[in-house]
Amino acid sequence: MKERSERLKAIKKLIKNNRIESQDELLRELTKEGFDVTQATLSRDLKLLKVGKVSDGHAGYVYTLQSDEDRGESEQIFVQDFLRGYVSIDWNATTVVIKTFGGHADAVANALDCLNLDEILGTVAGDSCVFAALRAGVSGEDFMKTLKKHIPDLEEDL
Repeated sequence: MKERSERLKAIKKLIKNNRIESQDELLRELTKEGFDVTQATLSRDLKLLKVGKVSDGHAGYVYTLQSDEDRGESEQIFVQDFLRGYVSIDWNATTVVIKTFGGHADAVANALDCLNLDEILGTVAGDSCVFAALRAGVSGEDFMKTLKKHIPDLEEDL
């Protein structure tokens, strides 16, 4: 099965280059491209990519992507959420642990998810702690270097 990042790129390409009216239609196109994906996964991907539907000017609606400017503004919001909520970051061979202020773990985990870092498989949030599972071969240092590219104001040392 192809990687998530490849699938997300394929979804963006399909939406940019085709008139996609439904998830079923998008699923069929992804299958043609060699992706085996469920409707639930596709729904999560569309949410992550912030895909919306707009009127086609006639009688229907088609999928559309956010502009780069909108995406940049969204990323800034996630960066602010992350910076506002985190207290410290530590890691071992497979997991990053982010301690947060009480009640901020969900916002910090959501920020990480929405930044769409290839280094992370997924996140789990409690009340004041986030666990982020790293992909095979990714170190905590690799994760931090990428995170600092997205969040230059991060005050953690490598």
